[in-house]
Amino acid sequence: MLYLVVCAAGPAEHIHELVDLLIADGWRVCMIVSPTAAVWLDRAALQDKTGYLVRVEWRMPGDPEPHPPADVVVAAPVTFNTVTKWALGINDTLALGVLNESLGAGLPILAFPHVKAELAAHPAHEGHVALLRAAGVVVADGKPLNPTHGPGRWDVVIEALRSARPS
Repeated sequence: MLYLVVCAAGPAEHIHELVDLLIADGWRVCMIVSPTAAVWLDRAALQDKTGYLVRVEWRMPGDPEPHPPADVVVAAPVTFNTVTKWALGINDTLALGVLNESLGAGLPILAFPHVKAELAAHPAHEGHVALLRAAGVVVADGKPLNPTHGPGRWDVVIEALRSARPS
């Protein structure tokens, strides 16, 4: 079971391609998307594709958990804002809550930032990425999810996931 956390960066517009690749690779996929990414996506189509509710908001106390437990978490794309808040333990969206809880639970987490060069140059960014790496998150270098690469933009995610796949 794979949790796919999707933030509002350009590659999110093509997240259906990654979902198709993950399913073809044998994963059951549950999606958790940031509030801004949610308005960009056809959540009904993604729910039909995955068979699971595409979550944006917290569930109400006492409501059943709509997703089975995860074996691995992939954050793709993950934004500067999310990296910063995640590293600081801020929990103000469901997407951040899932990332924070998954980190605390010791789940394997792979993160694929898509951050503008100007934001990546912010003095705090490198330290936040280093903190997440020190906590065990596999954070991809650079800007691997180049929108000009078409469906191949997701190859880096699939390759990293195959090497980290739980047995």
